[in-house]
Amino acid sequence: MKQKTSKSAAKRFKVTGTGKIMRRHSHARHILTKKPRKRVRKLVDCALVSKSDTRRVKRMLNI
Repeated sequence: MKQKTSKSAAKRFKVTGTGKIMRRHSHARHILTKKPRKRVRKLVDCALVSKSDTRRVKRMLNI
């Protein structure tokens, strides 16, 4: 039987050309008025998944 990709994970993570996995930052959706502008700007950018979580995420994405 074929392995299925976790669709919830597929919507949350993107794979770069070199095989690294990108993720979004948390705390960037609502209640932004009390957060400093600098912090909100930094939350917009994507981040890399940590090395300890990479194996788990790749397994969910069937990479």
